Amino acid sequence: MDFKFSREDEAFRIEVREFIRANLTPELKRAAYSHIQHLGREHMLGWTRILHKKGWSAPHWPKQYGGTGWTPLQQHIFLQECQDADAPVEHFQTFLLVGPTVIAFGSEEQKQKFLPPMLRGDVIWSQGFSEPNAGSDLASLKTTAVRRGDKYIMNGTKIWTSNSNMADWCFFLVRTNSEVKPQAGISFLLCDLRSPGITIRPIRSIDGHEHLCQVFLDNVEVPAENLVGEEGKGWTYAKDLLENERTSSAFLYQSRRELEKAREIAQFETKNGRPLAQDPEFSRRLARVQIELQALEYSVLRVLTDEKTRYHSIAVAAVLKAHGSDLQQKVTDLQLEALGSRALHFFPHDVQPADDAEAALWPGYTPGRTAGAMMSRAATIYGGSLQVQRGIIAKLAFGL
Repeated sequence: MDFKFSREDEAFRIEVREFIRANLTPELKRAAYSHIQHLGREHMLGWTRILHKKGWSAPHWPKQYGGTGWTPLQQHIFLQECQDADAPVEHFQTFLLVGPTVIAFGSEEQKQKFLPPMLRGDVIWSQGFSEPNAGSDLASLKTTAVRRGDKYIMNGTKIWTSNSNMADWCFFLVRTNSEVKPQAGISFLLCDLRSPGITIRPIRSIDGHEHLCQVFLDNVEVPAENLVGEEGKGWTYAKDLLENERTSSAFLYQSRRELEKAREIAQFETKNGRPLAQDPEFSRRLARVQIELQALEYSVLRVLTDEKTRYHSIAVAAVLKAHGSDLQQKVTDLQLEALGSRALHFFPHDVQPADDAEAALWPGYTPGRTAGAMMSRAATIYGGSLQVQRGIIAKLAFGL
């Protein structure tokens, strides 16, 4: 593997950097800096609209559906530069989950209907997979969709549906046949969240946000044309989607930037009268995490460049998910350690230090750090828990 970028790739990096410098507004940058994982609707859509004008809103989609045609390394450079500049990240459920699923398995009519609004930044999607008694064991889901003429009637409930309270559409896994084995009776439906019979209840999480929701479905009518692919094949489509989710859940670019923030904090916070960055023990821990992140980056690059491996692709995705989620926690823990007693003050997600006197007590790098560390506790749960990932690795990589 060649660890150097070509002259063309470095020229591309400069192009991306200059575009971000010219188009990233201070408001968007400030919002993305403080809110490690959760941005408001207008912040997310605003950056998508800016990228869309350049043709860059979905860099990893096929070019015929609005993608850029970039090489995997160019996609890597683009995401890296966006994160390093504190630009908002692309909306996960929209661009990394449902978009690629519609492209891979949807009808041409669905592609024409659903993809352009995503690219333009007109809509936000949420994911309706988990249920109160069906989290990592999705095959046991109970939400039903019964075909009646040209409609499906959905009943049940979904939970941990991120951003449903500000989303326009949701993609659901539903049971359409209870007479076959569990995996064979699941279908993939696209539903307008403004449909009658839908109730969305936000759940306040430990970081103070209400982006997680429970969605209640009471005789919700969904046009049969919104069925993705074939009835009963939803489990197959979901496995493909979850592989994308687990690869992306390495959160490589975010963790790299958050580690730099930990380093920045350590330059200003002191221990025994000296900058914490000069403390040998803290420096050792910082260096260790940086080495682990670099190893993760090389692993991600191997996947992006489609390097051949003897291991099953799902096992590879599970490795990235497991290691990446663990590193998220290590990085945010370093930030809290660097902040010291300042980390005890919890900032609501929209609060910034108000005046000069307060700013001296709570520097601009303080808001969002404690909330981010709290939310990172969930990184080893969502998208399939750490224990589930280890089971996948043991089975598919080592045959255990």
